[in-house]
Amino acid sequence: MSTLTLTPRPRTTDRLAALPVVVIGAGPVGLAAAAHLVDRGIDHVVLEAASGPAAAVEQWGHTRLFSAWREVVDPVARRLLEATGWTMPANEGRAPSGHELVREYLRPLAQLPEIAATIRYGARVSAVAREGMDRTRSAGRETTPFLVRVDTGGHRAHLLARAVLDASGTYGSPNPLLSTGLEPAADPAVAARVTHALPDVLGRDRDLFAGHHAVVVGAGHSAANTLISLVRLQRDEPRTRITWLIRNATAVRVSSSGDDDLVGRAQLGARVDRYVAAGVVDKIDSFEIADVSATTHGIRLSGTRRGEPSVVDADIVVNATGFRPDLSALREIRTDLDAIVEAPRSLAPLIDPNVHSCGTVEPHGFRELTHPEHGFFIVGMKSYGRAPTFLLATGYEQVRSVVAWLSGDLASASRVQLTLPATGVCSTDAGGCC
Repeated sequence: MSTLTLTPRPRTTDRLAALPVVVIGAGPVGLAAAAHLVDRGIDHVVLEAASGPAAAVEQWGHTRLFSAWREVVDPVARRLLEATGWTMPANEGRAPSGHELVREYLRPLAQLPEIAATIRYGARVSAVAREGMDRTRSAGRETTPFLVRVDTGGHRAHLLARAVLDASGTYGSPNPLLSTGLEPAADPAVAARVTHALPDVLGRDRDLFAGHHAVVVGAGHSAANTLISLVRLQRDEPRTRITWLIRNATAVRVSSSGDDDLVGRAQLGARVDRYVAAGVVDKIDSFEIADVSATTHGIRLSGTRRGEPSVVDADIVVNATGFRPDLSALREIRTDLDAIVEAPRSLAPLIDPNVHSCGTVEPHGFRELTHPEHGFFIVGMKSYGRAPTFLLATGYEQVRSVVAWLSGDLASASRVQLTLPATGVCSTDAGGCC
């Protein structure tokens, strides 16, 4: 008996067949999913909470990606765009910034008539369920439509779907600063002095940092990018102080490893290493944050360092501790998530940084992304849960496989092939991307 014979096929009824596939999120992977659905002639709706495409990418758009143009454009999306006269940027080997990715690729993709007609902006998905069923009811579940609750400007609506692809990402749900993973006590005075990962230090956020003491918390590539920007700012504003706070003894993933196939990513580590050695960046390792509080003129991080009580005072703190998936909208969906990284259980062993060498991530498709809820998939960065170093090429292959499965093309869905660059490094914080 062949593997294809054993592969679960999409369940359908006349009613289900008449309903669209719902894609949550119009970021790079959500738009790639739309392109594949268009290419296979599958009716769909893309629900995006923001007023335009790739809103999260726009927030960190001043940052350059690790991957080159040829690795961040989905092949099917490229074919659809080129049919309209669009051309790939001339230097396909150059890594674009986030703003360039949006301006030159994602916005044109979202504006293709066959895709634009399917996107609903300002539509925030607050819940996904089965029509007339909570998660405890089983009889007839696989052939019952999904019910997607959508909030739009104070108005609530429900959309029925044959399948749901959650590509909503994780940028909007950063990990807390506390080493326990718990949220610190809510305090507006604290919140005003803590920024999200990848602030625009040299642009819109310059006044927050110029001439002030900034503490960057986190051991990943988001932290490295911010540290490098702060050093550039310090050259113009010498009173700017820079402290780098990490929980472990070393920042393993931000290293100058020569094994990293993504040259831009390896260079990040080398530059930060030089700044630390030169004393431009004050690195404090082995610091476990237990509390965050406001002071008269700033913010205080309290905790322990090598078992001893310790505090660090700052004017501004950058939370670059990584991201985690927001699963609140999926309460009534039967997901099967790994207990450690909160990724789909079959995918987790491939990406769990506790057991996995980051240079050996295997390509994966619909099988690894399958949940007990038939027809529901988490794709893109959110599929990695809390694991690090998601690459856009991975997400594009995910949606290619899932959409092929939805169309009934099991041979194509099962033929998962993708060559991913080796990272050469590995750690436990999320936040590296692209």
